[in-house]
Amino acid sequence: MAYEVGASEVKYDGAIIRVRADTVAQPDGTQARREVVEHTGSVAVVAVDDARRVLLIRQYRHPAGQYLWELPAGLCDHDGEDPLATARRELAEETGWTAADWSTLVDVYPSPGISTERCRIYLARELRRDAPPGRLQDEEADLQQRWTPLAEAVFEVLSGHITNGLAVAGLLATAVRHGMRENRHRPGRAVWPTPQD
Repeated sequence: MAYEVGASEVKYDGAIIRVRADTVAQPDGTQARREVVEHTGSVAVVAVDDARRVLLIRQYRHPAGQYLWELPAGLCDHDGEDPLATARRELAEETGWTAADWSTLVDVYPSPGISTERCRIYLARELRRDAPPGRLQDEEADLQQRWTPLAEAVFEVLSGHITNGLAVAGLLATAVRHGMRENRHRPGRAVWPTPQD
């Protein structure tokens, strides 16, 4: 059961997000102020080819201040479009690839302590290159692609070189789906890896 919201005030209303401040009744009877980022939701795609390689894209992420290796992904921002259609569209637009076989891998709240965003991550197989990627803008204009063996991508997650939350969830879920095991460990005091090009 959700906590009762006594008051809510919109602080910012932007093109992609809206930020509100809620006054929420806590179980002990006190009131707490919670800032909430309203987000339309998103999808991500783990595209796996016949050689069990995954398609990764490299994109600049301003809040992180660096380029990150990620999954093809996008916002659920077209009215009436179901998430699977969004995933198909985003895969084609960002990479030029399409898939004949789709299944749901996992659903995640990437940052539930502050955001309403939900993301569905799909597994796409039986891939075909139909066309070059669509005309992309802003940070997407310089996307790079690479095919990486699934086992190597999982190692990049566990070694801290792939850090995008959707990519981490999607790649690890794909590894589970394929029955993979990874026994290499990093020490508790491991340094944060530097960004990879």
